[in-house]
Amino acid sequence: MTMPVSSKPRLWIWLLWLVLFFSGWLYLVLGRGLWPVALEHWPMALAMAIGSYAAGSTPMGGGTVGFPVLVLLFELPASLGRDFSFAIQSIGMVSASIFILARRQPIAWAMLKGAMLGCLLGLPLGIFLLAPLVPELWIKLLFAVVWASFGVLHLWRLQEIASHSGMTEFDERWDFRLGLNIGVLAGALVVSVTGVGIDMVLYTALVLISRADLKIAIPTSVVIMAFASVLGVLIKVTLGPGLAPGVFENWLAAAPVVALGAPLGVYIVAKIGRKPTLLVVSTLCVGQFVWTLYSEQSVLGFGGMAVALLAVAICLFGFEHLRRFGARLAGERLVAAQVQAAAQKADLKPEAASVPADSKAPGV
Repeated sequence: MTMPVSSKPRLWIWLLWLVLFFSGWLYLVLGRGLWPVALEHWPMALAMAIGSYAAGSTPMGGGTVGFPVLVLLFELPASLGRDFSFAIQSIGMVSASIFILARRQPIAWAMLKGAMLGCLLGLPLGIFLLAPLVPELWIKLLFAVVWASFGVLHLWRLQEIASHSGMTEFDERWDFRLGLNIGVLAGALVVSVTGVGIDMVLYTALVLISRADLKIAIPTSVVIMAFASVLGVLIKVTLGPGLAPGVFENWLAAAPVVALGAPLGVYIVAKIGRKPTLLVVSTLCVGQFVWTLYSEQSVLGFGGMAVALLAVAICLFGFEHLRRFGARLAGERLVAAQVQAAAQKADLKPEAASVPADSKAPGV
């Protein structure tokens, strides 16, 4: 199910990627005379210095910072924030993913493969059929609600989530199907509209249903967001209307920062632990929700803000349901393991053994 940690990392692969990327970037800013353009958009590079660290060290892509900075701080269109998320993560998350794979960090491969296939099916449908119909305000609210829900989940359940070790072992076909459903739904309904989100949805399934260790769940979420971001850029550039005006200029300024910042987040968080970073980023997720409601209060009114709060509550209810489902499955696996142990101890076949009298699935 997961790729074991190897004692022989191959960091030369990541270094080769950096050489190729920076060669291309230097060609643009020096060979094509675009250095003034990059300098003009330096605030985005500064913002993504923080965003890229969060992208590599948490299950939240670089767009988690890039989107609200462009849309809420700079008051640019939400569609620009979405397309910038695709573009900047196609560098930052890819760089972090190559770093993760080169270091041979554990990955939930069965679920990841299913999510990739699902995203391959769902994201194009969302980009062409759903995203063009979603008003700018709804894009902001969808981003704000999903990220606020995720932030509250961690502020409430972080101690439990961080205590998981390994992950509940299910049949890999079951994991693949779960990942497939996540990829289709998150790709079509969330990523196509906001440019981010599939990483958080897959991570949520891993920590709440499979009770996965953060050392497995976060690297897996980084890789799926890298895949979705590259796919989103390819679809928009080759088959769609292209990226929104202003994306390239902001990307040019921020790309070299995220190419190094996201892998740096992967490395630093392995030294200091994930809980402090998750707490800070979760607080920011809740803060951007409050900021969104405040900035749009004249349009939303009391009724609109109440609906947004209700949407957060519904998401949290769904998270709690998944948590209970995961706990029940983990209990069933524990009982099965006890049956197997009892059978071996009694030198009986597993099917002939009975569950010990005190073996019950743990309560939720």
